Amino acid sequence: MKKERFLSALSLTLLLTSLSAVAQVQFPDQASNSLSNQLINQFPSPDPNPDSQPPEPDRNQANQAIADVVAAGWMSLESDGSFQEERALSRAELASILVKAFRLNERQPANQPPNQSASQSAQKLQDLPPSHWAYADIQTVLRHQIMSGYRAGRFFPEQRVTRAEAFSIIAQAYGVFQFPDATIAQILQPYSDASDIPGWARKSMATALYEGFINLKPTQKIAPLDPMTRGDVAHALEVYLRRQHTPADLPWQPSSP
Repeated sequence: MKKERFLSALSLTLLLTSLSAVAQVQFPDQASNSLSNQLINQFPSPDPNPDSQPPEPDRNQANQAIADVVAAGWMSLESDGSFQEERALSRAELASILVKAFRLNERQPANQPPNQSASQSAQKLQDLPPSHWAYADIQTVLRHQIMSGYRAGRFFPEQRVTRAEAFSIIAQAYGVFQFPDATIAQILQPYSDASDIPGWARKSMATALYEGFINLKPTQKIAPLDPMTRGDVAHALEVYLRRQHTPADLPWQPSSP
């Protein structure tokens, strides 16, 4: 009888051990996931029911973003105390905001000689007189090559910017990840309007998406050709604020030197 009980206990122990081993096989360590799995987990899958009602935007999150960027001194309220988050942004306004947020006036441009002053490196643009309210900020983003002039020596400071242009410029100020082409394609794949992104902006937009700078439109659309609004910029900069404390992990392993 004792022998039978011993054999039963031994069988039960072996069974539990084998189940534990199976569990370990079924749930591998997260660190060993492939790049594809990481991207699938991070970015949304296409909506299987595109006609479904889009989710309501998070009003509290938008208000918090506005409060944070105003408190940081990067953006300001209008004279009536409103933020006017739906108002489209001009190139001059974007340049001024970026100088404040990324402290560009405190950084030495990579391509500027150390002994060259800002006035010596200033670009002469037909539509940007020194009396323009954003003259100094525009010259700063030009020196850092974060923004550039247009044809015929013009900057078009009052021209409205698209979301593709603005988010790409923000990514340039932040630092564009040198994603491989395959990774860029994986990042953009879930979005039905990703094909509307201009070719020159794909890598910068992939960085902006990966970092969470882009506030998606209903049905998970990027809307790259829509005008960039003050609310869009507030969202991107609020995420940038949080990134100062918790940088995003790279979606690939850098090669050893």
